[in-house]
Amino acid sequence: MNNFNYTRAKNIEDAVLSVSQNSDAGFVAGGTNMIDLLKYNLIHVTLLVDVNHITGHQAVTENADGGVRLGAFATNAETAYHPLIEARYPLLSRAILAGASAQIRNMATNGGNLLQRTRCYYFYDPHTPCNKRKPGSGCSAVGGYNRIMSILGTSEDCIAVFPSDMCVALATLDAVVTMQGVDRTRSLPFAEFHRLPGNTPERDNNLQPGEIITSIDLPANGFEKNYSYLKLRDRSSYAFALVSVATGLDLKEGLINEARIALGGVAHKPWRVKGAEDFLAGKPPTPGNFATAAEIIIAGAIGYGHNNFKIELAKRAIVRNCLMALNPESQRPGAHPSL
Repeated sequence: MNNFNYTRAKNIEDAVLSVSQNSDAGFVAGGTNMIDLLKYNLIHVTLLVDVNHITGHQAVTENADGGVRLGAFATNAETAYHPLIEARYPLLSRAILAGASAQIRNMATNGGNLLQRTRCYYFYDPHTPCNKRKPGSGCSAVGGYNRIMSILGTSEDCIAVFPSDMCVALATLDAVVTMQGVDRTRSLPFAEFHRLPGNTPERDNNLQPGEIITSIDLPANGFEKNYSYLKLRDRSSYAFALVSVATGLDLKEGLINEARIALGGVAHKPWRVKGAEDFLAGKPPTPGNFATAAEIIIAGAIGYGHNNFKIELAKRAIVRNCLMALNPESQRPGAHPSL
């Protein structure tokens, strides 16, 4: 690990100014991903600005519009177990608790969760080409061992996958991300925050240099009556998703009034297809309709050999998870939806 300087920011303005004045500076909160990146020599900083002691951004509070604001410096554990989140946004709570380990959730922050880097084997191996680590060097995953890699939204430059569980739920909930820079505060719909690789795979998101995430806003509708989060992985504990699905359904008189479906483990960002959600609107919540929606969502998927299985797995996961959302109690351990 390289040597670096460390300072504690007094407030957001102080933190942003410190980082904006030094191109080799970075923010640190929980540090659960950043420390890995430093140890593997994947990032190089001369200054780390600790934001943990800045007050006003650790709370989970109700907004005047009926929604809820998640402080960016609140931990994942605090958020998942907060009474407001458990009662009104259980989908988000389930997704957070499906990720990482209890120890990591106790340290990891909401803002940091949005900014974590891919877990692609080749990204972490400095002896192999990786366009995300070194632009222009090539993508070793395309012709290499790519079992965990993307099947949607890929480019010839990168097929890495975004690893977050929390973000899949935030995409489903239509969250809004607020950021603070030196001279402005701005907000982005969650769908616009993360990027597909294109020809700039080194850029994971649309956060600008010197900006810091200050909050994440949830709309009033949390789909608390009909929701489900399904994470399919190689082992049941502390593993990243091969495919994950977050579903929220609003049902009226036996029909789907509104549907939201987002996938994780399949792309460079949480994957939503509005056309599939529009297809479900006004239709009965049947396996057949969910299967058609799954085909729309997965249309255009490309396997790269070792990850071909993800295409069919994703389709089946979507149908299963939508059926689970009809009865959230089916998510209890040992319970299974009727298929």
